[in-house]
Order: sequence, then structure tokens, then C-alpha cells
Amino acid sequence: MRLRLVPENTSWDFFARPKLWLGISGVLIVLALMSFFFQGLNYGIDFRGGTTVRTESAQPVDVGAYREALQQLELGDIAISEVFDPSFGPDENVAMVRIQAQEGEEAVSAEVIENARTALQEVAPDIRFVSVESVGPKVSGELIQTAIIAVVLAMFAVLVYIWLRFEWQFALGAVVALVHDVVLTIGIFSELQIRFDLAIIAALLTIVGYSLNDTVVVFDRVRENLMKYKKRPLREVLNISINETLSRTFMTSVTTLLALVALFVLGGDVIRGFVFAMIWGVIVGTYSSIFVASAILLVLGVKRDWSKPDQAAGTQFSDVDA
Repeated sequence: MRLRLVPENTSWDFFARPKLWLGISGVLIVLALMSFFFQGLNYGIDFRGGTTVRTESAQPVDVGAYREALQQLELGDIAISEVFDPSFGPDENVAMVRIQAQEGEEAVSAEVIENARTALQEVAPDIRFVSVESVGPKVSGELIQTAIIAVVLAMFAVLVYIWLRFEWQFALGAVVALVHDVVLTIGIFSELQIRFDLAIIAALLTIVGYSLNDTVVVFDRVRENLMKYKKRPLREVLNISINETLSRTFMTSVTTLLALVALFVLGGDVIRGFVFAMIWGVIVGTYSSIFVASAILLVLGVKRDWSKPDQAAGTQFSDVDA
């Protein structure tokens, strides 16, 4: 007996009130933007600037003990990661310690570095600081700009891809859904003041891909059914298409969430922000592929027959008020 999260044949009406779903999404986007502009993001070291210290010790690296020792200095955001390299000998245990720039300073001062060395020597007495490198505000600003460009270019590529594969109405619906997902993700990070660093940018791009995959699956079925049910209203065709793909959508989302929740609970602080962004992205991505992208398609209307482009070029169908 196969496990089913939803019944095999469903006939739920997802568009009884399409304007309500779009209105809810619109309100959430406004709240997210207000939080971003008035509260801002809790930028991590990648965007604030700071100092990276490469340590080496004969003792195995204990990331938790390192972090606990440095937190007593109240230096703000600290990121610690162990460096693995096959060329390292048994007495070469290397870690990268990143300390955010202190208020009013472009880099961590020599005094702070010395205090950090003293604190870590309580954990590993033979620890050495092999190198110390600083990242100033200018480089951090360039990282923010590059991150924004990466997300915008990803969305533009999606727009072109969907436009070429389907029609412009599909492309617009998909891009609106992606903007919805990205803005709400940034909004929740701003509201909860979770650390925002380059790993979260990677999560945003992953969310874009995940949400797009869900949306394309629904749109493919919509296109098939538009040619199959030529005389049925668009709203009915959309409902049929979403119900036919609903089992696949929920199974994919739930199995992905199971893995992500396990990582969130057991993965530790280093990846917790990234995993939280992915969990939130899967939830809003699944929602947007059903209630946002398809609702936009319902508002704009689509061609009824791609097999006869000359006849269908001027034939659009929209029944958002039906």
C-alpha cells in the first residue's frame, strides 16, 4: 500500500476567491518590505566586514569549545569552521575564525586579536594564528551589490526561459511568484533578525530554483489541459491541472521538509540560517506555485490552442471574476 498525503482524485476549488489569495500575498509583501526598510537585516560578517583568522593546532578542532571561549569576549558575530585538507599531517588541525568588525572600526584591532588568542589558548594551549586577514566595508558593500545582481539575473533568466517555453502570461506569473518567495524570505529574516550572510543568498537562489520547478510542473499540466479541454473555462482547467499535480507537489514538499527539519535540529549553528531559509522557501514556494502563479495566469488569460497560432493569436481567455 502506497503512502498518500492527499487523495488520489481530488476536485478542490483553488480559485473560489483568487483575488483573496492575491490580496493576502500582497499584504504579506508590503509587511516584508516595511520590515526591511524600517528594521533592516541583521547582516553577518560577509556583509559587515571583519577579520578572518587562520588557526593551527596539534589538538583536534572543537568548534563548539572555540565558539564558547570567544563568546565570552562579546565580539558580536563570530563564525568558526574547520578546514579539511588531505595534505595536512596528524598534528595540523586548521580552523578559520571570522570576527565581525567592531563598531566604528574597519577591522578588528590588534588588541582584540590578542584577546581572542588568549581565549582560544584555554581550549588549545598550542594554538597558533597562522594568518590574519581583514575585509573592510568597501568589499562588504561590493558583496551586497553582487548578491543583489545574482538574484535579479536569476529571475530574469527564469522570465526568458518560461517566456520561450510557454507564453508571456506564464512567464509573468512565474516571475511574480518568485519575487513573492524572495521578498517574503527576506522579510522573515528582517522581522526575526536572523543573521543574513552569503549562505542565505545561496538559499535564496535555491528557493528560486525549487519554486520554479513546482511552477513549471503545474504550468506544463495547464498547457496540456488547455489543449485537451478547449471549451472549459480557464478557472476550471487550472483547478483540474493543480488537482492532478497536487499529490506530486505535496509529496515533494513534505519529503524535502523532513530532510530540512532534521538538518535544522541536528546540523548546528553554522548551517541553521541556511536551513531555516530553505524550510521557509519550500513552504512559500509551494503556496506561490498554486495560489500566486496560477492566480496571475487566471487574471491575464491565455491562448486556448497552441496548435493553430494564427487563429489563437488574438484569442485570450480570462475568467477571474467567474
